[in-house]
Amino acid sequence: MVENKENPSLAQMIRAPFFSSILAPIFAGTLLSVIITDQFNIYAFFLVTVMGLTLHTATNVYNDIYDTLQGTDKINRHRNEFSGGSGLIIQFPHILPKMYRIARISLVVALLCTIGLMFLVKKALWPTLWGLYVLSAFFSKYYTAAPVKLASRGWGEISVWFAFGPMAILVAAVSQNVGFHPIILLAMPLTGISTLSILLVGQLIDLPADKEAGKWGVAVRRGSRFTAALYTLVQIILILNVVVLAWQLGGTGWIILICLLPYLLFFPKVVHAIFRKHDNPAALRNAAGLNVQIHMVFSLQLVVGLALVLLI
Repeated sequence: MVENKENPSLAQMIRAPFFSSILAPIFAGTLLSVIITDQFNIYAFFLVTVMGLTLHTATNVYNDIYDTLQGTDKINRHRNEFSGGSGLIIQFPHILPKMYRIARISLVVALLCTIGLMFLVKKALWPTLWGLYVLSAFFSKYYTAAPVKLASRGWGEISVWFAFGPMAILVAAVSQNVGFHPIILLAMPLTGISTLSILLVGQLIDLPADKEAGKWGVAVRRGSRFTAALYTLVQIILILNVVVLAWQLGGTGWIILICLLPYLLFFPKVVHAIFRKHDNPAALRNAAGLNVQIHMVFSLQLVVGLALVLLI
């Protein structure tokens, strides 16, 4: 077989379309902080956004690298744009060294942003800032890399929720000199649950390949029906979380309820399809696509809603 020497785009290698998973909590955490303090540091916002994007880049790239090296991507027959790795390294084997460079450079850039934030953040928040960077860098590689392999030991779902929810919202708040404020604590689960929902549906699609490769996510450990029920439960928790946050914000806080619009439009269809086809990975592509639409629209409208609460 002739090796494909073409090069995929940088956006493909870093899986840029999924950056909504990190931009939403960074923007939401920043907006909530401005609502709390009525102050905004644009330089800190720039640094924390670049920090979040580069850490997410490292996560995406390392995930593709180690899923390929460990054989998961090669045996995944049901991979699509809504689940599994990109499969780019299988298609373009010669980009592996470049993928390593992208991941390592991304971690260095995130490190430089963290150092820069030290000049803008109160000293009392430095331990939190550095703890979040170190933990994020650890998750980015060892979600799939040996010897830790969080995704293969039943910790993948928790680490995804934690990284794209509490950690991301908190680092944005810290960059604006807000720590563990009650409103920040209340908002922490939201975006992580939204990202976790993509992982759960993806696991249903990837279940045969994950089982064969020894990637013991919840779908492999507890079965497809349990995972379908868990998906439904966490999405219901997200809806309730939004309602409580709107109530706690008071005044015009009800505006953020617009982020629940995709749940009215798509969520019942996704739940119906998942419970009907949970054990048929090939038939879940449309449900996965609808679920990604829920995530994308929810993320956008949460940010827009918070911006309107701030401005009105």
